[in-house]
Amino acid sequence: MKNNQFDFEKLEVYSKAMNFANEVFKLTKDYDKSIQYSLGDQFRRAALSICNNIAEGSGKQSGNAKRQFYGYAMDSARECIPMISLSLLQKHINKDESHVLREQCTDICNMLGGLISSTYTHTHKRAT
Repeated sequence: MKNNQFDFEKLEVYSKAMNFANEVFKLTKDYDKSIQYSLGDQFRRAALSICNNIAEGSGKQSGNAKRQFYGYAMDSARECIPMISLSLLQKHINKDESHVLREQCTDICNMLGGLISSTYTHTHKRAT
């Protein structure tokens, strides 16, 4: 175990979110200038927001606060779906890349849903 590793860095969903964000950054760097600062920038910010909200949520003490930030992370992951679709329509990514990105978003959302549910379980156990 690394002494300088944060708790959220041990979460599988954080690792998946980082990999997703990395892929988005790689793919969007070559977008046409006409959409680089609209679609490209928004796509990168949404992907990065997933990671940031997981990190911030993990540091919260209350279950409600954790759920709020994990919910923001899920919202950001869902926000990426229309950008994936538009990137495909605009031919900035191909069908295979679209499929992989959509699958990654689905996995991240499912894992975040589990993380959110687990905060209810932990909160409920403390209260009883």
